[in-house]
Amino acid sequence: MFPKFATCPLTEQKLLDEYFIENRTRLLEIAAFLDRLDRAQEQSSSPDFRTSAFLQALEVLSSSVENRTEQIQMLFSDPTTEPLELLNQKSARGAYQPV
Repeated sequence: MFPKFATCPLTEQKLLDEYFIENRTRLLEIAAFLDRLDRAQEQSSSPDFRTSAFLQALEVLSSSVENRTEQIQMLFSDPTTEPLELLNQKSARGAYQPV
């Protein structure tokens, strides 16, 4: 991991003044999304890989570890290095599905 350096030119107060409301809105949108998942008519016995990755990301987000952005990005990223011989879908799914 990289050492922690103060790289933001804004003060904590200025960051809160400028960005608190928009990020509060994002949290409310996430809460609404999770509520809709809970109320979904059909729920599988095991969680979808995207739901699992999302919940893991929320754990990282609520922790005090450094580099939360990097850690969350890695939760959603494909860790494999070998290219696929054939694409098995037409679009991205937003999270890595282990085989």
